[in-house]
Amino acid sequence: MEKLPTDLYLKIFCWLDHQNLAAAQLVCRKWRDLGSDEMLWCNLFKERWGIDNATFYAPVDSKSWKDVFIVQDRCDRVGLGLKIIMEGDDCFLVHQGQIQRHLGSREPESRTFNSINNRGEESIDEEQPCSSILDKILFFVGDMETASLHAKRSRLL
Repeated sequence: MEKLPTDLYLKIFCWLDHQNLAAAQLVCRKWRDLGSDEMLWCNLFKERWGIDNATFYAPVDSKSWKDVFIVQDRCDRVGLGLKIIMEGDDCFLVHQGQIQRHLGSREPESRTFNSINNRGEESIDEEQPCSSILDKILFFVGDMETASLHAKRSRLL
């Protein structure tokens, strides 16, 4: 596979949807670089949202088509308003599809505390979990949002 020409890789990748293309980018560095091709993501954007939206949402500055695609996909999934979403074990504050702030992880953080022992040497104390009340409140709000999602959807139908 390593001896295949780049254009053949790109022709194969153009048959993938956005989820499979993102998964293919996890295989190796070469596939990551080839899967980040601007034309691939531009074509995926045009297929999903049309040429008019592609013209309107065309990337500016240092953004790529992949970044624009991800933001637009998130807008479709969670809307444009202020939301707290969970992706895996991480919780994010999202506004207009853009992640505004990482709120923390469900995994308890553990910090290592260094102390000076009686011989003047630095020693490492055991790890202690550190989580603030704010994180707990935000996760509660996020859990409530997730729990009420089904009820909201059934009301709309």
